[in-house]
Amino acid sequence: MTLSPDWKAPPFPPAKVLEGRYCRLEPIDPDRHLDDIWQANGGHDQIWAWMPARPPQDRESYRALLTTMAAKAGIVPFAVIDKTDGKAKGHLWLMEIRPEHGVFEVGYITYSPSLQKTRVATEAIYLCGAYGFSLGYRRFEWKCNALNEPSKRAALRFGFQYEGLFRQHMVVKGRNRDTAWYSILDSEWPVRAQDFQRWLDPANFDAEGRQKLALGIFNQTLGGIDGMSLRRASLADIPAILALKNAAYTPNEAIIGVPSLPRIADYAQVVAEHEVWLVDGGNGLDAALVFEISPDDFTIWSVAVSPRAQGRKLGLLLMRFADERAAALGFGSVHLYTHAKLTERIAWYERLGFAITHHTDLADRRLTHMRKQL
Repeated sequence: MTLSPDWKAPPFPPAKVLEGRYCRLEPIDPDRHLDDIWQANGGHDQIWAWMPARPPQDRESYRALLTTMAAKAGIVPFAVIDKTDGKAKGHLWLMEIRPEHGVFEVGYITYSPSLQKTRVATEAIYLCGAYGFSLGYRRFEWKCNALNEPSKRAALRFGFQYEGLFRQHMVVKGRNRDTAWYSILDSEWPVRAQDFQRWLDPANFDAEGRQKLALGIFNQTLGGIDGMSLRRASLADIPAILALKNAAYTPNEAIIGVPSLPRIADYAQVVAEHEVWLVDGGNGLDAALVFEISPDDFTIWSVAVSPRAQGRKLGLLLMRFADERAAALGFGSVHLYTHAKLTERIAWYERLGFAITHHTDLADRRLTHMRKQL
């Protein structure tokens, strides 16, 4: 892939406070953070099992470790602050930073037991990714010992893609380390960021702070139904999506007399804000399905099948997949709308169980809204 002609190496990430809803990442300051971190991590030697350092056995040893982190060149170490009480309960690094290639990694993640499996722990990873990509980085890495199953599961949960195994990559504490590599690319980040934000939304948690839906449900990237495989789109798919939309929707414009809304949309915004699912074909995309999802409603914003893929009942399979996806996300119904002049399309939706609920009149078109109870 050829880089954009205006791409240039981003700056080395300046050390700064990264503010989230549940946590705050602060550049490590041994004088400010030592007491909280020692209280949270001291005595919990198990959290160092996969780390290159050995667990500090006293407060001054931990001070020395934090001092080394703060002075180390080539990294940006952060203390992870839980905003519920303002205390530092762990630390992590931005590391392996290579501005000339646009690459950064989150690593050396050392979370106290009180921080593990919390919204704070997850949001800290999101803040790291958002910061690096905001500076213009192209690749966000996660690496771990291939024997470290919790870290491997976490990488997938956060939406990193497994890339492979580096055999005999390191010697750590006198033992061989094979390293599992994962990444998120800049073209994938808007979708991953959307999924993090949906999981972190307070509406996704009950009064006791328990999640209603797991992050893995939001950031599902592969799907299938009755032999049809789907995948979530990234920004790299936009040219193919535009080509499919032009082919699928242009014939409708002879009926409705105006440009179809899904054909003229800004797909950088659509991919970043909606769920876009694609069906690959031998010569481009066979189909695309777009969901607009809010806390209160699940809308099929667009369903498009390439003319060359007609006759394979892909449209029917896409609608069934929409039902399954809505149910997985906890919705009890599916909403859609289409131009009121597309009567054959409306009749097809009715055969699938949708009923007309109302109409809306825009300046240049009338939309028919329909809903199906699951």
